[in-house]
Amino acid sequence: QVQLQESAPGLVKPSQTLSLTCTVSGASITINDYYWTWIRQPPGKGLEWMGAIHSSGSTYYSPSLRSRTSIFRDTSKNQFILQLFAVTPEDTAVYYCVRDSRFPYTTTWTDRRAGTWGQGTLVTVSS
Repeated sequence: QVQLQESAPGLVKPSQTLSLTCTVSGASITINDYYWTWIRQPPGKGLEWMGAIHSSGSTYYSPSLRSRTSIFRDTSKNQFILQLFAVTPEDTAVYYCVRDSRFPYTTTWTDRRAGTWGQGTLVTVSS
């Protein structure tokens, strides 16, 4: 059974770079047709898709975050990583990593029923 676990610092200062790591167990991130995805949920708001890396290594980014986001993977550790640059308090959110089979640019995320989700990790941006 595949399991995903996010790890990140709980507190980040404005203008810094936030790095989040998703460690996957029970499945390889390099095989089959899956999109290894990052989604966040700010307090009191809905889910926001941020980007994904396909099993092939291709990356996909939200247009609204593309200029501040990088997603890559460490296949030796079966991890995929999100970097979010120049964070502001508006980036405060619970961040989730997700395994999903749907093409990200035609998928709408309204709830957590589809895909396999990590438990999420709260990141607060504050000075």
